[in-house]
Amino acid sequence: MNIYDFTVKDADENDVSLKEYEGKVILINNSATECGFTPQYDGLQDMYEKYADQDFVILDFPCNQFGNQAPGDMEEIVSFCDSKYGITFPIFDKICVNGENESPLYTYLKEQKGFQGFDEEHELTPVLKDIISKIDPDFEHTSDIKWNFTKFLIDREGNVVARFEPTTDLSEVEEAVEELL
Repeated sequence: MNIYDFTVKDADENDVSLKEYEGKVILINNSATECGFTPQYDGLQDMYEKYADQDFVILDFPCNQFGNQAPGDMEEIVSFCDSKYGITFPIFDKICVNGENESPLYTYLKEQKGFQGFDEEHELTPVLKDIISKIDPDFEHTSDIKWNFTKFLIDREGNVVARFEPTTDLSEVEEAVEELL
């Protein structure tokens, strides 16, 4: 099994087989429009523009599971991403990344790459640890997605090769992308 075995819904709720992205380097991101990490959209869009012609794509999945930070409907989310950040990479339908209703794609991603730990130097790490530990004191030992803007890097063969937590500097993500290109 690999990433190409999954079908997801686009922002208009149409089925999209991830097989459409076969042979590309893929960065899968769960996002939210009202999050402290939302400004990462700027860097993600820059990365997408820089490498899209080398068969690189970002697949964005809005998720409202963390602090209700993606409250809008899909039309509002897509409009926000376009007007505020000029997002041109694909945005998919809002999903759950953990729990009973989690997307099978995310079940698979988490099975492939567990929690990598937060960057201790990031200013939001203490805040995240405080919030998450109140919900799950054992959070560091589970593969669940901890917050918005967790990213999974997929190679050209559809294998999950890396997971980046939201506190990971985008320059590290870009370096890993470059290695696969």
